Amino acid sequence: MKITRVETFAVPPRWLLCRVETDDGVVGWGEPMVEGRAATVRTAVHELAELLVGRDPLRIEDHWQTMTKGSFYRGGPVLSSAVAGLDQALWDIAGKVYGAPVYQLLGGPVRDRVRAYTWVGGDEPTQIAEAVREQVEAGFTAVKMNASGRMNRLATTRDIDEVVSRAAAAREALGDDRDFAVDFHGRFTVANAIKVLPHLAPFNPLFVEEPLLPEYTHRLRDLVAASPVPLATGERLYSRTDVLPALTAGVAVVQPDLSHAGGISEVRRIAALAETFDVLLAPHCPLGPVSLAASLQVAFTTPNFLIQEQSIGIHYNVGAGPLDYLVDTTPLRFHDGHLPRTAAPGLGIDVDEKAVRAADNTVADWHNPLWRHTDGSFAEW
Repeated sequence: MKITRVETFAVPPRWLLCRVETDDGVVGWGEPMVEGRAATVRTAVHELAELLVGRDPLRIEDHWQTMTKGSFYRGGPVLSSAVAGLDQALWDIAGKVYGAPVYQLLGGPVRDRVRAYTWVGGDEPTQIAEAVREQVEAGFTAVKMNASGRMNRLATTRDIDEVVSRAAAAREALGDDRDFAVDFHGRFTVANAIKVLPHLAPFNPLFVEEPLLPEYTHRLRDLVAASPVPLATGERLYSRTDVLPALTAGVAVVQPDLSHAGGISEVRRIAALAETFDVLLAPHCPLGPVSLAASLQVAFTTPNFLIQEQSIGIHYNVGAGPLDYLVDTTPLRFHDGHLPRTAAPGLGIDVDEKAVRAADNTVADWHNPLWRHTDGSFAEW
């Protein structure tokens, strides 16, 4: 069996899908994506496809090594994301060839269902309680929200009060038996994070996500020492070597993205590395159905898995959602805030190829907002 063709599709709301075809007619799907850089990643996928066409798709690890190390210049979000999508597609093919879910190829399941959280915004404290109650009524046992909107370089008393108000509103709406996570989104300086984190402790968040920017990972140890709540990071870390400093700094949770961090092959290794530090895995996934399906395959077979992000209903999804590109939505339907394990081969989903082809290039590339402080200088989004 040989790979004969690699195709890419830019589809609403902001996703890039790839399709890998073989001469035996087996097709695998992946989701190579950097939000805001779809066109760039699309080019990288087709450059890497030159290494795959004509070769055996089942040599997944060899392909991963070649794609990640075959160029003198390595790493970074664009290359790692292009590799990630192709890696997902190769695992999808392997599962279909062997007639087994990917999680079986990775050693078999360690759980029967995967707990997931849903997004409730957070830019305005007054909206939190209502949004949380809606998700509780929908059956979710965990939510995630932003800590703030634009944040001053050093938090004012009002800034801190607004962060605390969000957390208090979420805890009141959730009660004591459910969880919420707080996303700092890299908007906080180290000094701000140290000021704010103790104020969140009374509300017992599941974790605080991305408390500082990835380029300041060398300061994570200071935050861990100062924080009474668990810290999480990893959505902008793309390899085991990127994640290692965060692990040695003492984070409680790592959050690699299956569409950014080298795909299934690398994230399963990140999970194993994290396990040696007694750190939990909570894959980042604000993207589409293939990325979520790939994340679930890792979650089902990872002992130190904690919880799964997913984008159904997230505010970024304008014009389409993850379920719109599936023939059968059953594998990604929630039951009491969990996604059940299925026995379908490969990634466990059936992508609606007709819908994907019809949606290709129908919207302009998405770009994240550009924020500024009140003095006109750049502010982190």
